Amino acid sequence: MLAVWPHAAPGATPSPASEVDTTTPKDNLIAGKPLIRLGNVSAPTITLYATTAKNTGAAIVVFPGGSYRILAIDLEGTEVCDWLTSAGVTCILLKYRVPDSGPYPKSSAALQDAQRALGIVREHAAEWHIDPHRLGVLGFSAGAHLAAALSTHYDQRLYDPIDAADKLSCRPDFAVIVYPGYLALAEQNFAPNSEIHPTEQTPPSFIVQAEDDPVHVENSTVYFLALKNAKVPAELHRYAQGGHGYGLRRTAQPVTAWPQLVETWLRTIQILPPSTR
Repeated sequence: MLAVWPHAAPGATPSPASEVDTTTPKDNLIAGKPLIRLGNVSAPTITLYATTAKNTGAAIVVFPGGSYRILAIDLEGTEVCDWLTSAGVTCILLKYRVPDSGPYPKSSAALQDAQRALGIVREHAAEWHIDPHRLGVLGFSAGAHLAAALSTHYDQRLYDPIDAADKLSCRPDFAVIVYPGYLALAEQNFAPNSEIHPTEQTPPSFIVQAEDDPVHVENSTVYFLALKNAKVPAELHRYAQGGHGYGLRRTAQPVTAWPQLVETWLRTIQILPPSTR
């Protein structure tokens, strides 16, 4: 585990509260199991998960969701890393600041953490046996918004550079965006979020969401069309049912088979070799 910031995070004020699992007995279960809702994160970290299969050289930084209030750190974090490492992909789990750390530009804290994390990973690429040109991001819900925000805000750091890591690119080489929020504005008839503006330099993206997602499937469709209009290679999977917040936990809903689709897509865009299993 590495601290994202060698000293205090930019603009941070000391938090009087310690990190804590905010889950209560009344909270919902996912696939019959509870989850950890980590709150009060003021000291962001990255944790490296080495591959448990043959190392392909590819790597993914994972952004858990939680409405920028908490982090679903197991459901959308450690469990994701277990899957990726079994596919030969190095996983880096970002524990970014919450609460009130996004969405950008309401707060730039989470995006600062994400920018810094990508630079740190590229700085350690040789040591961690990672190809720095096959480094992507994968996010859920608010974390999916964070993945899209980083995909469109990588050309200028939102903080004063600190060290060599900040001289390296923080542009992801690809992005996996799972049941995103904040990409279409419900209060504006689902208009695109003008702060997330894809260009031809935005990385190839994979998007998945269910039609009955209470966070609104328009977040996926609007962003997909924006990518298409910018001529960015993108793949959209929209399912009839599935709701929100299922992570990787398999249920009877077909949408929960999305990890296999991601592996196929990563081979399609030549991030993974033709077969890793």
